[in-house]
Amino acid sequence: MSKRDYYEVLGITKSSSTDEIKKAYRKVAMQFHPDRNPGDKAAEEKFKEAASAYEVLSDGDKKAKYDRFGHAAFSPGAGGGGGFSGGGMDMNDIFSQFGDVFGEDMFGGFFGGGGSRSRSSRSRGQRGSNLRIKLKMNFEEIANGANKQVKVKKHVLCTTCGGNGAKDKNSVQTCGTCNGSGQVKRVTNTFLGQMQTVNTCPTCNGEGNTVTAKCSPCKGEGRVYGEETISIDIPGGVQDGMQLSMSGKGNAGERGGGAGDLIIMIEEEAHESLHRDGLNVSFDLYITIPDAVFGTSVEVPTIDGRAKIKIPPGTQSGKVFRLKGKGFPEVQGYAKGDQLINVNVWTPQHVSAEEKAILEKMQQSPNFQPKPSK
Repeated sequence: MSKRDYYEVLGITKSSSTDEIKKAYRKVAMQFHPDRNPGDKAAEEKFKEAASAYEVLSDGDKKAKYDRFGHAAFSPGAGGGGGFSGGGMDMNDIFSQFGDVFGEDMFGGFFGGGGSRSRSSRSRGQRGSNLRIKLKMNFEEIANGANKQVKVKKHVLCTTCGGNGAKDKNSVQTCGTCNGSGQVKRVTNTFLGQMQTVNTCPTCNGEGNTVTAKCSPCKGEGRVYGEETISIDIPGGVQDGMQLSMSGKGNAGERGGGAGDLIIMIEEEAHESLHRDGLNVSFDLYITIPDAVFGTSVEVPTIDGRAKIKIPPGTQSGKVFRLKGKGFPEVQGYAKGDQLINVNVWTPQHVSAEEKAILEKMQQSPNFQPKPSK
């Protein structure tokens, strides 16, 4: 299923300010919040869709990439385990990253003192860091898109404890300070009346539980250093230096915290005979003087094989032939470039006495005199 336009999801335009984007996200998030739509899977998906849109549009760099490349800047393929930016977010990630947008006790009036939202939004440990890798692609892969299986060394979830850092289930206890909520409330009396503040629990750091005995393999971190093979779908038409982001494919977080992102930088491998110019591809073709005079047929390399072209008699050096549609596709678009063939008439640097005599005779013929361009 194709993704909806992020501006459409939030009901805004490209010129909307940061505050307008935030307000729009809050409105949509409130409408489809799981606490207001219990058991409604469609509402839950729209809630996640809004979070994905806000994740991109609230970040200046990500917004600029989205405005230029659309979803291809973050979601080059439907496969690949978890998807690109926003695709791998679960409810805890959303509340952890964007909880401040909702505001404290936003649903308190409906569910009594914060209800299930406050439990869902508690911290799940420290988020993992982002990773950056370079991915080399040749002309054929760039033209047609490609799936790459890449082995990445990074912090991965500890399979022994499942990421919670505890030796066993009996080693995880509900925090006695916050009673599992991850938050502590304090009421103070002021001349304006009573004021209530809500802060992260200092005992469990917002996790809602404490670990009495640590997992041995990960030493309580909930993650170990290992290797993961990641499937990356790259769309056709990407360019050298372009960056793609896979959400949740970076380093695993500590004690169940969300994983960081995997940033993929495209490196374009040089072709032995073709050159890229935007969406177009160029090739320098060298022909002999007789071929230029009498015409000929030659084979030229293209991105996806070889193509035969006809050189008509009298072809001048500098002539450009065009093979329609033999260039690169536009990312997230319908346009496609061409292959340009630049003709160069080869002038020999050394000739025999016999050849020299022939050339001198040709030089005297009016047919071999340059004609002024009209």
